Amino acid sequence: MKLKEILTKEQVSLNLTGRSKQEVIEELLDILMLTGKVADRGQALKDLLEREQKMSTGIQHGVAIPHAKTKAVKGLTACIGVHSEGVDFEALDGQPSRIFVMTLSPVNRTGPHVQFLAEISLVLTSQSVREKILTLKTPEELLRMFGL
Repeated sequence: MKLKEILTKEQVSLNLTGRSKQEVIEELLDILMLTGKVADRGQALKDLLEREQKMSTGIQHGVAIPHAKTKAVKGLTACIGVHSEGVDFEALDGQPSRIFVMTLSPVNRTGPHVQFLAEISLVLTSQSVREKILTLKTPEELLRMFGL
């Protein structure tokens, strides 16, 4: 899988404004809605929130990866958002999340979803990369951080 097949500058927001986990999830979902790849916003939101109830997708080091399998999409779709202040995402390390990667994938497919998350995670494991992402000014700069 190639990240450039999944992410475009329209799927990047460096100015998330949501104040709560749900607000950030909805803001990211709205970015995905603009791609035209999400057929049912309500179903996608329901699936994302149900996934969060099972276990928070706030991982650590200021990163959260809200994701869900849903009937609302036919193929993997994703977006990236950055929040300047951070939001409590119930991360494992207790720190607020500032970098968000949202993915939605079809219920019946696992491979592309796992591969995409693995590729994104490789980039986000570096503290210097995470710090740099927080200073970027344009979506194009962020995409370059991921080699796009």
